[in-house]
Amino acid sequence: MTRRELDAAGITDPALRSAYTRCRRLNARHGRTYFLATRLLPLERRPAVHALYGFARWADDIVDDHARHRTPEERDRLLRRLESDLASGLRSGDAGEPVVRALADTAGRYAIEQVLFTDFLSSMRADLTVTDYPTYADLKTYVHGSAAVIGLQMLPVLGTVTSRQEAAPHAAALGVAFQLTNFLRDVGEDLDRGRVYLPGDLLAAHGVDRPLLEWSRRTGRTDPRIRAALVAAEAMTREVYRTAEPGIAMLDPRVRPCVRTAFTLYGGILDAIAEQDYTVLRRRAVVSRRRRAAVAASGVLRVAGARWRARAPRRAATAGRPAVEWKGPVR
Repeated sequence: MTRRELDAAGITDPALRSAYTRCRRLNARHGRTYFLATRLLPLERRPAVHALYGFARWADDIVDDHARHRTPEERDRLLRRLESDLASGLRSGDAGEPVVRALADTAGRYAIEQVLFTDFLSSMRADLTVTDYPTYADLKTYVHGSAAVIGLQMLPVLGTVTSRQEAAPHAAALGVAFQLTNFLRDVGEDLDRGRVYLPGDLLAAHGVDRPLLEWSRRTGRTDPRIRAALVAAEAMTREVYRTAEPGIAMLDPRVRPCVRTAFTLYGGILDAIAEQDYTVLRRRAVVSRRRRAAVAASGVLRVAGARWRARAPRRAATAGRPAVEWKGPVR
């Protein structure tokens, strides 16, 4: 499948093909939900999505690399080196690190703005020193760089039937919704790393602070105040999903099944958290394999329908409807 994807995307250089393959492996190994949805994309667009994910994962692994006991200063140097490699790669279209090489190629093909990567790395660097966010406004600044920009990076790859400017706020919101879901699912694991991503003002409104969260994590015991705060965090996250959802209809019809599948699977994580009565400090909520398979199967049917309609006579032109904006990567 990797070869078919690269052939369809017109990626012929052996070193570049190897770089994209590495990104695909990162996606398959670490982004289980994300990778499943990606397989519903048209073949020619998958390598670019793998490159975007691979770069994000590479930077995130630097930040959370506790196994080698690197100090925050050492990790900061690695991040700055990555940022320098990326800037050089974006200028030249090439880079020594395979993940950066694939990303630079994707950014060039789809004319993705460099500031989106700069903002992303800025939020990654914040993880080296920032351990909590007193207000939701503070958290929004962080998730702009860590999540909203991911949605904006994806938009040129996915393509739209509206102007990109109209679709952009929804794409950004979808990235944020996915990350807020991860924050809620991973609150215990993040606490182990010394971080609390749930807004301090939301927690305080329900009488929750870091010591109470640490007590619950350590003992495995629940507290009604924590449950109330997590219910509020879920409601906050679902509101972001509602903001994001209209953007799916603004995408190229051929990519909508992929995004709808990701939307449903990530939303399913929230459902699983609620079904487990918000015990995320004790165990990680996951979507069952049966549920993932059912959602994926539905996505496959939607892909088949989209392809059938794409082969049918284009009634949209005669009806005066807008044509799909995506015209392939910028060469």
